Amino acid sequence: MSLSPQGFSSFITNLGIKDFTDDFVLIKSDVPCVADGVFTQSLFAGPSVTLSRHNLQDNQAQGIVVISKNANVANGAIGKADTEEVIQIVATETGISPDNIVIASTGVIGRRYPIEKIRTGLLGIGEKLTAADFNLAARGIMTTDTLPKLAARQVGNAKLVGIAKGVGMIEPNMATLLAFFFTDAAISADVLRSIFRSTVDKTFNCLSIDTDTSTSDSAVILANGLAGEVSEQEFTIALQEIAQELVLKIARDGEGATKVIEVTVDSALNYAQAKKVAKAIVNSPLVKTAIYGADPNWGRVAMAIGKCENEVAINPDKVVIKFDNVKVYPNILTEENLAELREVMSQDKVNIHVSLNIGEAIATVWGCDLSEGYVEINGKYST
Repeated sequence: MSLSPQGFSSFITNLGIKDFTDDFVLIKSDVPCVADGVFTQSLFAGPSVTLSRHNLQDNQAQGIVVISKNANVANGAIGKADTEEVIQIVATETGISPDNIVIASTGVIGRRYPIEKIRTGLLGIGEKLTAADFNLAARGIMTTDTLPKLAARQVGNAKLVGIAKGVGMIEPNMATLLAFFFTDAAISADVLRSIFRSTVDKTFNCLSIDTDTSTSDSAVILANGLAGEVSEQEFTIALQEIAQELVLKIARDGEGATKVIEVTVDSALNYAQAKKVAKAIVNSPLVKTAIYGADPNWGRVAMAIGKCENEVAINPDKVVIKFDNVKVYPNILTEENLAELREVMSQDKVNIHVSLNIGEAIATVWGCDLSEGYVEINGKYST
């Protein structure tokens, strides 16, 4: 059974943005959709972000355009004009109102779109739309990703699919890298907004590859309602599952990554505190490199917790630190313990568990290790 929601079509192609791989994706709904989006808080947000944010103020959209391998950021007025022109071309060719088009761009910052190639490549796209191919769309939005990221669920009579890209410059401060969700479920704007933003906060906002927030981060959901109403609870669970599945795929595909890191902090005073401590651990270059080398230097986790100096309620005497089932603090580790810890840190997924023992809140975040591969990729990214 297909898990593609009804009423969506797509056009995916190569416009010659940077290389010969697909770099343009258009996904269109047959009818206007209830929609919501969350975007980067970067002060250098590109025109794709600012224009999309504006177009979603009425919680409605009918099409999403993605240009990959060029972020079109920091190009001033001409960058904004180029983005507006792309929206207008798509609107003219497809019949969608320009105000109902969301656009996202990802790639090198400070370079202008090859606008002539885009103009030529988009001629007649309205007649080239076919039944939506979300697998191909997931591939078309990639930059340094090594594989496409897609997840889907059935929700009653409706279907929900999500695609995402991102393996570097990921420390979301709003939502995420690029992630797009499509469903034929009928759902009100207020309910969709509440569910979507809560899900994003617990999944994509808990992901970090390298502590850097992109200028282009965008997460958008479209619901065209063609399959009718569904259980709000079932929809919430499905969206959460899809988002978390995408987060883990991104973490596994992090630039130069060899291992996924999952950090859970529990018994905190509140969720914000638990998340702050967990992020301090997963973002630490020393923790990341220790995990990469399977070096049982667990003290780096204690160091990361200690960096949260404003969390004065944390008492080191109450803290418990574990790697899987290996308790490293408080404990005096023997050579046998260290060998066991080294084995745990050699796994493809390393789980770190910290109990603060001062409350009842819990948070889980995800990331990856830091290897020579990250330097290799980013040392040559623009060339």
